[in-house]
Amino acid sequence: MNFRRWLAAATLALAASGAWAEDKVAYHINDADSQALSTLRNIRNHLDTDPTAKVTVVTHAQGVDFLMEGAKDRNGSPYAATVAALVNRGVKFEVCEITLKNRSLKKDQFIQEADFTPSGVVRLTKLQLAGHAYLKP
Repeated sequence: MNFRRWLAAATLALAASGAWAEDKVAYHINDADSQALSTLRNIRNHLDTDPTAKVTVVTHAQGVDFLMEGAKDRNGSPYAATVAALVNRGVKFEVCEITLKNRSLKKDQFIQEADFTPSGVVRLTKLQLAGHAYLKP
């Protein structure tokens, strides 16, 4: 009887460790100038260490700027190539539609890898409630 209990406990522990093996992370960017470059680097490092991680980047306010067509970092390098490489690794980039309205921006001003969400802060809340870790560089 003790062996069956031990086996059941071991099976549950193994199943739980498998669920924990996949990180779910929400990165929050609301200022591209001070956050985008370091966030992209952090995400790349995260995926290099744990390629199974599920990463979503939620942007709003001035944080959407690095996802716009032609956007470049402070070194003059375009963000688009880095974003595309991360999308190929499964990362999702989301732009707040409230920001679009407030800043009179259009969806066609953004790179094709950008997705859109009705509200950045609501999206961050929903991701956290779904078990995503919240990171804001």
